[in-house]
Amino acid sequence: MKWAAMLVPLLFLGVFLFAALRRVKVYDSFAEGAAGALPLLKNLFPYIAAVLVLAELFEASGLSACLQTALSPAFAAVGIPPEIAPLVLIKPFSGSGSTALLADLCARYGADSTIARCACVVYATGDTVFYLSAVWYAGAPKRPALPVVIALVSNLFAFCVGCLLCRIL
Repeated sequence: MKWAAMLVPLLFLGVFLFAALRRVKVYDSFAEGAAGALPLLKNLFPYIAAVLVLAELFEASGLSACLQTALSPAFAAVGIPPEIAPLVLIKPFSGSGSTALLADLCARYGADSTIARCACVVYATGDTVFYLSAVWYAGAPKRPALPVVIALVSNLFAFCVGCLLCRIL
């Protein structure tokens, strides 16, 4: 395990040595790259702010709870335990929110329960689709909705297959 902890520092050292051999001014190159990131941050901030505000409104308005109640039978029909419906719904919006829900599910049902295993699989196989979309669309000239729909459907498929494997194994 010690070699794994050394991997990132060794990677940085290797990049610095390679740059030194090629006579690249590392600090100047870093500063130039960081300066190029500032316009991206300016474009990215409104999208990230919108996703964070919408995720909080989704939870605070009670829409999340209503949607969980409405979708729990559908989730059960495709093999997702109804107890993890909140995690399935919050994962596309918030990574930290889904981490808190995962911890709560593991504490409530036990880490070795089928529900906790399915929750862990949902947490690991899903992605924060709307957050990543905000990052992507901040720099993209076009903003089609199809990639977001594909990502959400892929997440749902991964959740279903993951929960099926948890029940089988």
